[in-house]
Amino acid sequence: MLERGLWILVAALLVAVVWVAFFLPEGEEAAHPGHRALPLAAEPVGGDFRLSREGESFDLAKHRGKVVLLYFGYTHCPDVCPSSLVMMRHALERMEPDQLEQVRGVFVSVDPERDDPARLQEYARFFHPRIMGVSGTHDQLEQAGRLYGSAWQRTETDSAMGYAVDHSSNTYVIDRDGRLVEILPHGADADQILATILPLLTED
Repeated sequence: MLERGLWILVAALLVAVVWVAFFLPEGEEAAHPGHRALPLAAEPVGGDFRLSREGESFDLAKHRGKVVLLYFGYTHCPDVCPSSLVMMRHALERMEPDQLEQVRGVFVSVDPERDDPARLQEYARFFHPRIMGVSGTHDQLEQAGRLYGSAWQRTETDSAMGYAVDHSSNTYVIDRDGRLVEILPHGADADQILATILPLLTED
């Protein structure tokens, strides 16, 4: 078990290194001074929302029948988002093909100014093909954030990017009927993710 844990840690570090090489803008440091994950903004109630994906409408309600892993973040995030998505990736990679078809990861960017559709999709798919990247207008994002209690705020920095976005860092688990059934805290590993979502899947 210890050896397996070490391999998972090594894999996560390798993914983080590759992410920095491909996605961290030139001149940007590996971490933003003062970057912090915010607590939930309100009591999460869940519910449907509409955003956009690659310039087309994204409607959460159209994903009925699948278990959705929902995460709010942004592609320039130096550490919190990559580590959370790495754990999501490890969980998805350990699923059987028929199980994987019943799960969808949704990465919501709260930084629409910098996260254009092409960059957002490339970023999400880098972690796993079953993870899609979506965003929207600030009003649309605020509506979605209120439903799930997600919070974020822009923080000016001295880095080349000019600002960071502090944000809450939970993963919201939505069952096949569209109900919010679990909130996984930042740091939840693949075992915790699998233990939460596998009982929600149908069996052949």
